[in-house]
Amino acid sequence: MVGTTSDWEDELGRWLEPFLERLGHRSRQRMCPLYVAGLIGPGDRKSVQPMAERLAPGAYDQLHHFVAAGVWKEAPLETELLIQADKLVGGSDAVLVIDDTSMPKKGKHSVGVAAQYASALGKTANCQTLVSLTLARGEVPVTVALRLFLPESWTSDRARLKRAGVPAEHRTARTKPEIALAEIDHMIATGVRFGCVLADAGYGLSAPFRQGLTARSLAWAVGIPRHLKVYPVGVRLIWPIAGRGRPRQRHVPNILSMAAEDMLADARWQNISWRTGTKGKLKARFAAVRVRTADGPPQRIRDKGQQHLPGDEAWLIGEHRPSGEKKYYLANLPAKTGLRMLAAIIKARWICEQAHQQLKEELGLDHFEGRSWQGLHRHALMTMIAYAFLQHCRLIRAKREKKNQRTTTSAKLASRAPRYRRSHHATASALPELPTMVRAGLRRKLNLPK
Repeated sequence: MVGTTSDWEDELGRWLEPFLERLGHRSRQRMCPLYVAGLIGPGDRKSVQPMAERLAPGAYDQLHHFVAAGVWKEAPLETELLIQADKLVGGSDAVLVIDDTSMPKKGKHSVGVAAQYASALGKTANCQTLVSLTLARGEVPVTVALRLFLPESWTSDRARLKRAGVPAEHRTARTKPEIALAEIDHMIATGVRFGCVLADAGYGLSAPFRQGLTARSLAWAVGIPRHLKVYPVGVRLIWPIAGRGRPRQRHVPNILSMAAEDMLADARWQNISWRTGTKGKLKARFAAVRVRTADGPPQRIRDKGQQHLPGDEAWLIGEHRPSGEKKYYLANLPAKTGLRMLAAIIKARWICEQAHQQLKEELGLDHFEGRSWQGLHRHALMTMIAYAFLQHCRLIRAKREKKNQRTTTSAKLASRAPRYRRSHHATASALPELPTMVRAGLRRKLNLPK
């Protein structure tokens, strides 16, 4: 594959073939590549009207109908996206990052919009919030699910839900962790491969979320607030001795739970570098101890009131950043896992932030101007498909550069007598950025099927 316009167009057409087969109808098979091309192509605004003006003047109505009102189901394309993402980056060494991303929005009629914390702004603001799942291996993320979170102001107003076209099965209140677990079940059923689930404290503080991951036999490492309670790993359940009255009927822990930050107060901290960034090695101080989570059944313990009994054993990890900020995490990884490995897995979560930024800045995730549930999710689906295609191009380009590097090295070595035994393992070149050549090459309309 070379960098000419026709080559990029042909590659996009080939890559979209399994998606188009699932769409079925010929008109939809024509609109889908057009929409994806509009997202990838040039232009500051990636809403329907400007994309139609750039790529298909006069086809605005058809393009708008495709994304907002067309009679087709998103589920088959969502499943195909999972299949293609697994081919790109799936594997036992891949991670699945759970997070959410906010899209500031004015007014009150767009589905899910409400005053809530907007991560993009770092404050509470009027916005929509999407729960995201990103499959990643190394430095290559592929976002595979974006599902709108509905605040209580929406789920309590049936008329409002109906006006926005929210399907009946999504009109009940669901927490973000519940949404994430449902999407994980879809991924598991599709056969997507990953080794560990990562999430920030917004999800990690939820005991049902952590327990749900464990029940699915998944490895996980999640952020937690500093005050989350844990027990020392050696805690035991004993029969309390009653000073008076009837004998006690339930066990109690022989040690009280304590806040995560207190548990690590006397731990041994080490300086660890987990990867090299644009400004050098990224470093912080880490410490880890084995604990029992305080998320068992609640029970009254002496005069301490209602307490949660000890749960499963896990790693409690602390991070002291050079800025002075302190972070805490829980992970159900094996007891033999080293501190350096724990730090590397925890810090792999940053990759989803890069994906969110590129989905918005490069592909217009937050540019959709419709108000409906269906339109928003279809637009989000098209941006994920476009993003997966760019990562496909990125990996092909990296593979080609690696092959060329090996060929050049072999030629140089063959030109002189070897003075030492050569290793058979070549150093992999760094992955290139998202291919700007693709975006530049799509300045004219694709040769779409009739």
